Amino acid sequence: MHQRPFLDLPQLALLLANLLPLFGVWHLGWDAGSVVVLYWAENLIVGGYTVLKLLVAGRERALFPALFFCLHYGGFCAVHGLFVLKLTGFPALPEVQAASWPFPLLLVEKFLALSRQVLAAAPPEFLWACLALVISHGASFLLLFIGQQEYRNKTANLLMKEPYKRIAVLQIAVIGGGFLVQQLHTPMGLLLALVALKIAMDILLHRRVHAATETAGSGPAHVRKRSGTAGQTQPDDPPADPPIQ
Repeated sequence: MHQRPFLDLPQLALLLANLLPLFGVWHLGWDAGSVVVLYWAENLIVGGYTVLKLLVAGRERALFPALFFCLHYGGFCAVHGLFVLKLTGFPALPEVQAASWPFPLLLVEKFLALSRQVLAAAPPEFLWACLALVISHGASFLLLFIGQQEYRNKTANLLMKEPYKRIAVLQIAVIGGGFLVQQLHTPMGLLLALVALKIAMDILLHRRVHAATETAGSGPAHVRKRSGTAGQTQPDDPPADPPIQ
């Protein structure tokens, strides 16, 4: 029986991307605020790939769910980002200008303004770390979601819930640890431990999500006998997305 490697290619890319904050802490003088804000920015990357997943899995049927997700998740990340900035004591940011977009898009405007301000106050190497995370999540998207056809076992509801579950499990632990490190004036050992904790939880969550997808796609329900073709079996059609209420 073929034994899987301890880390497959998407997990290895995830590990390497998560080592960049470690380099930033060790050699570039990043503090806890910079590290935790980078992890907040990763939520935006995950949200972008979620939109792509919705469009791949649902095609034209996913246009409304994707739009709804952008509005809801963007507003959620904006509020979450403000909380992170206040909690970590990230460098002071300029005031957000008065709203000029229509009311339904107000949260999106605040989100875009907050993102620009975070990038302006972040360390110069911040964008390189973000690019590494984009490549890491892109490897998972191309090799697993597309390459292994995980989209055949994903519904719109499941796809839209995954980023929120990630934030609930991962960000609470990371932000809580980052706040503790910040209060202790960023001791190097605890800050490195925070980065290591995030790497471990990221890989565990990655394995859990994709293992659940493999289980959903490998059960006996995918092979059934059809009437009139005795002795022959054919795979079931991929599950269709239920309508979004």
